[in-house]
Amino acid sequence: MKNQIHGGDIYRNQGVLDFSTNTNPLGIPKALYGVLANSIHKIEHYPDIACERLRDELERVEGIKKEQIICGNGAAELIYSLVYGVKPKKALIQSPTFLEYEQALKSVDCQIEVFESKRENEFRLDEKVLDRIHEGLDMMFLCNPNNPTGILVNPQLMIEIGKRCKENEVILVLDECFIEFVKEPEKYSMKQYLGRNPWIFILKAFTKTYAMAGLRLGYGMTGDINLIDKINRVTQPWTVSVLAQEAGVAALKEVSYIKESRELVERERTYLKKSMKQIGFKVLDSQANYIFFQGPDNLYDKCLERGFLIRDCSNYRGLGKGYYRIAVKTTKENEKLLKAFMELTKEE
Repeated sequence: MKNQIHGGDIYRNQGVLDFSTNTNPLGIPKALYGVLANSIHKIEHYPDIACERLRDELERVEGIKKEQIICGNGAAELIYSLVYGVKPKKALIQSPTFLEYEQALKSVDCQIEVFESKRENEFRLDEKVLDRIHEGLDMMFLCNPNNPTGILVNPQLMIEIGKRCKENEVILVLDECFIEFVKEPEKYSMKQYLGRNPWIFILKAFTKTYAMAGLRLGYGMTGDINLIDKINRVTQPWTVSVLAQEAGVAALKEVSYIKESRELVERERTYLKKSMKQIGFKVLDSQANYIFFQGPDNLYDKCLERGFLIRDCSNYRGLGKGYYRIAVKTTKENEKLLKAFMELTKEE
């Protein structure tokens, strides 16, 4: 089986229907086509190194002072820049979770401690993680909802994690890139605690929310201005292109688009999970715009033969063969994949 580091490899899998990446099923907001076309002439100039207009708009939307916001070439760049700026000696991650946290930490020879969440508990984070947060740590990474499982952290537990990190002076890096697809994002986000807890750093991305993966645009929020300064010191200039900044400013005005996206994802996620369980897959209670499940070991290859690219999750720490993730897409696309799933299971 092909060992992909990430999903979305359409370049080596031409003509497939891609369920391996978790971007907005509506595609980019239609208004952005005109914005991008009308901004082409601006690429003869260097981008605004401070992303001033974009941070002004983020301040309005997020309710966070723009001095507390840093933009980057996708959330992935910010993960690495944060790690390079802080150079943590010891960090804690959950297993399974997004691969880039561990990759970034290893790049600075950081010692990594792992909190292994269990399959019998749907890989949920529980209160035992609190005992793993100690003064010897410099940093902790959490993804909420988690990637690849789509499982949310209990809000009260997340508050306690934040408190424990603050008490032990541990930087808590919270990846909330998928939180806009959750039914009640404000209930689960830790954004409201940034003013009270300077040890929290929240990651978000236009990549997933606005289906702008190819433009590369993400941002971070924190109450610690000095932390932003550390990141800026190790980041090369002009990482956010002119087109990405223009698209970001325009995208943040698309309020109805976000509402429609959330409703679509909730409806189709429910439909997919129910249908996949009926087919016989072991489906977790994912609450994001993707679904994590167990199926036959050869499912990735069989789907690819039929023109569907799904995410093989066997290269995640703590997982193995038979674990997969699919994106929640439109009804028509989801029905096509479900039909393929049913045909494949009958062949077994």
